Amino acid sequence: PSWQDKNLSSTPNKAILKTTCTLVLFLPLQDAVCTLNTLQTNACALEQVRRERGHPQLQLQAMRGFLERAGLVVEELDHLNIIHVTGTKGKGSTCAFTEQILRSYGFRTGFYSSPHLVQVRERIRINGKPIGKELFTKYFWQVYGRLYETKDTHGGSMPAYFRFLTILAFHIFLQEKVDLAVIEVGIGGAYDCTNIIRRPWVCGIASLGIDHTSILGDTIEKIAWQKGGIFKPGVPAFTVKQPDSPMMVLKERAKEIGCPLWVCPELEEYPADSGPLRLGLAGHHQRSNASLALQLSHSWLQRRCLPGRWDTSLSSWAVGLEDTEWPGRTQTLKHGPVTYFLDGAHTTRSMLACVSWFICQLIISVLLFNATGERDSAAMLKLLVPCHFDFAVFCPNITEAIASCNADQQNFNVSVENMLTRCLDNQRSWRLLNGQEEKPGDQLLISRDVLPLVAAECCSKTLVFPCILSALQWLSQGRDSILAHPDKRVIPVKPSVTAKAAPLRDATGIHVLVAGSLHLVGGVLKHLDPSFAS
Repeated sequence: PSWQDKNLSSTPNKAILKTTCTLVLFLPLQDAVCTLNTLQTNACALEQVRRERGHPQLQLQAMRGFLERAGLVVEELDHLNIIHVTGTKGKGSTCAFTEQILRSYGFRTGFYSSPHLVQVRERIRINGKPIGKELFTKYFWQVYGRLYETKDTHGGSMPAYFRFLTILAFHIFLQEKVDLAVIEVGIGGAYDCTNIIRRPWVCGIASLGIDHTSILGDTIEKIAWQKGGIFKPGVPAFTVKQPDSPMMVLKERAKEIGCPLWVCPELEEYPADSGPLRLGLAGHHQRSNASLALQLSHSWLQRRCLPGRWDTSLSSWAVGLEDTEWPGRTQTLKHGPVTYFLDGAHTTRSMLACVSWFICQLIISVLLFNATGERDSAAMLKLLVPCHFDFAVFCPNITEAIASCNADQQNFNVSVENMLTRCLDNQRSWRLLNGQEEKPGDQLLISRDVLPLVAAECCSKTLVFPCILSALQWLSQGRDSILAHPDKRVIPVKPSVTAKAAPLRDATGIHVLVAGSLHLVGGVLKHLDPSFAS
């Protein structure tokens, strides 16, 4: 088939797409996103992941093969002048600070990150903006077409979702001729598919913690070993201050690889000639991310450009730090009397930082929470108990209960029933942590075919809703004009559930903390921020 013709009729996955989305007519972008989603559940891709889990070194070998099939070679990536960043928490914020600082010098920047909040295009940014719909569609079919046309000679294999997007990002950055690319590692480092990069200009490691233990190992030392895998011979690397044992592992990895490693100073240790630095991202924990970004930016400028050509004083970077935006991370949105505090904290350490950022005042406060995967929900919820929320609301990462083709946020790896069951488990944990007796009769009325249109009837302070929109509509009680817009379908709830919201209707203001999952934060932003729909 001709892959320049992006009509559905020329798409080899036409039958799959029809079952994936229920639109009569696809827009080219929607067509591309639905085709991309088939790589989440592609049988060959899943078998590939299972096979490589026991032999992680095969992942990079496979990545090279897919890269070549897409018409790229590893050597070409050297031209991207890459800054490579990993870590457990803060790597995305560090990348955002770094990209903003260097863009303020006039460089054309590329930025690859994950996951996306609302639209998959957010993962691939040019000059700080998600790549446009037309460019995404054009480059998607170029890469997908080359891979699809060669799959029969390679055992029918196609790259899995994240691996494909990584190849696509490299292709886009090369085609768009960026001056530099800031690349955020997906998971780990050593065997992450972004680690196909041979010669980054500088590497960074943000704060380390326990996460993705089934892949990276169950101790902080094992995780540090994986993260240190992005080090390259002779390439400078920087890390924020780490606990003693993982720091020792990082130093050993750097020595073994032949990589100079420096520890970033505290932000307070920088000279304050022009006054204290102000950050565009809230929260004290962002200060170490900002320090790491300063070191990465300075190192890149010193190595990549002629010494003395650029003003590398701290005052020249202050604007970049202050102008940095990174949605869904310690983000505040005020909609009339309702203020939303959005943070994708999904580990115990990040939840501690989230709690210190979220200040409970003498005002009605609501927790909107969900957690996914292997995360320890109970441990995170325990950290939130001191906030003394008036209500705790739980819902799955489903934007609306109405069947729609929101392809960017589709996840085929977990069933709706499992998502709702997880919400009920989280609710039980919250009640036990708050000394409330469990009621065996409490349950969410789940239909196996469609999502319920009513909330679960629970104790006075906790509720489970079937989707994000129904939860937001209940907790805002018509006081948020965005959610009360006529275009928003009102999800009906039982009168008894409505009655419990009386304090929300009477309060002078409402503070809502959204945490536990970046995907939850993305679903909330889809409803609260119209810019994410464009």
